[in-house]
Amino acid sequence: MKKQRTPRDHSLFLKAFRGYLQYVNSGLYFRKEHIIGLENVPADGTPVVVVSNHQNCLNDPLCVCLMLTDRRMNFLARANVFNNPIFNKALRAMGLLPAYRLSHEGYSAVAKNRMTLDAAGEALANGETVMLYPEAGHQDKRWLGVFKVTYLKMAFDAAEKMNFEQDVMILPSCNHYSNYFHARTDMLIKFGKPLSLKPYYEEYKESPRETMVKINQIVRDQIQEMMLHIDDLEHYDQIDFLRDNGYGRKYAIEHGFKFRYLPSRLLSDQKLVNALQTAHKEHPEQMEQIYSDTARLIEGQKKLKIRDWLFIHNPGIGAPILRGLGLLLLSPLALVSAIPTLLLFLIPKIFLKKLIKDQMFISSFNIGVSVFISVPLCLIIPIILLWIFAGFWWALGYFIAFPLMFILAWNYMRMFLKFVGSCRFVARRNKAAVSELRELRESIFSRLDKILE
Repeated sequence: MKKQRTPRDHSLFLKAFRGYLQYVNSGLYFRKEHIIGLENVPADGTPVVVVSNHQNCLNDPLCVCLMLTDRRMNFLARANVFNNPIFNKALRAMGLLPAYRLSHEGYSAVAKNRMTLDAAGEALANGETVMLYPEAGHQDKRWLGVFKVTYLKMAFDAAEKMNFEQDVMILPSCNHYSNYFHARTDMLIKFGKPLSLKPYYEEYKESPRETMVKINQIVRDQIQEMMLHIDDLEHYDQIDFLRDNGYGRKYAIEHGFKFRYLPSRLLSDQKLVNALQTAHKEHPEQMEQIYSDTARLIEGQKKLKIRDWLFIHNPGIGAPILRGLGLLLLSPLALVSAIPTLLLFLIPKIFLKKLIKDQMFISSFNIGVSVFISVPLCLIIPIILLWIFAGFWWALGYFIAFPLMFILAWNYMRMFLKFVGSCRFVARRNKAAVSELRELRESIFSRLDKILE
């Protein structure tokens, strides 16, 4: 009788650490997390390789790990994030394994990948789930790169270890963020239809490379269909600006999508991006002029340090006055809330932005700093001290109030930034420049409407 394979159980430490990460990541950092297609995830105990686009460094595997809590997860991540001894232990405890790249770690280090792939293959053979990113690196744009077939080699090796008797599943997935860099934003994970490798076993035995290339294309096509993929990299900044600001909002509303609801917004963005890219092929001269004007609009807004939402709401002189009064009235409460929570995400981000060259690492390191430094300093130590010197109920009250104080302080900061933006928008010295940008913006929108009809 065939032995039933079961995944390794989670240790008590891993369960506790995962719960702590869940609190920091899902309770504090992200405003809302969406998961779509959870019914497509094979049952625990099935050998599964989860394959995804990669756009936000450690946030990508972390969010999946915290959502799929019913199984033992294993991840392949770029080897350089394991260099720090503390990070190395924590990442391995969470199931991460190092992937060495020729362009970063050198030829001699790439040989170590054999051990990583063997460990991942063994996990699959034991009914566990392995997740990796075939682009072999994260992107800095909403775009899907070329897929390497390493994940399929690993999956077929695991099948071979099981004498090609047990199925191995490939699960395409994608992640999507409303904003890569800021806290208190939304994120989404979408799982596609799983692909069984069992029908390909005989074909693989005869032509392994050709079989993997064919399957790889099927998987990549499904992921590209699920995510926001901006193929026109030459005009990426203009397309991303249009879909992320006033025109994207207008387009979503006119086509029956919910602009503030990320799953619906993703569908609207996909439709708009495809329409813009098709329009460029059909009307290249007109779209080139629109993109040129959009670049001017972006530069003009940057110069004045104003955001596109101001043109949507078109505040008068009364708006900054009312915001200023609101800020003044809320300042005592905001100050009390900010003192214990200021180290969370805001201060670390200011320093990380200057220290880290690759800006796509900022949010990942921001969460890491908060997990190992900020939350212990701001939450855990004060709770212990309150329990010792003031009693259990004071400690419990602080624990309950802490996330509310953080959210209040964060929203107060956003309100302050909107106040500053409104002041710049209505300032007399900027009146002519704002009027010129408004006319340019309306002209762009009007021309786009005619072309996209």
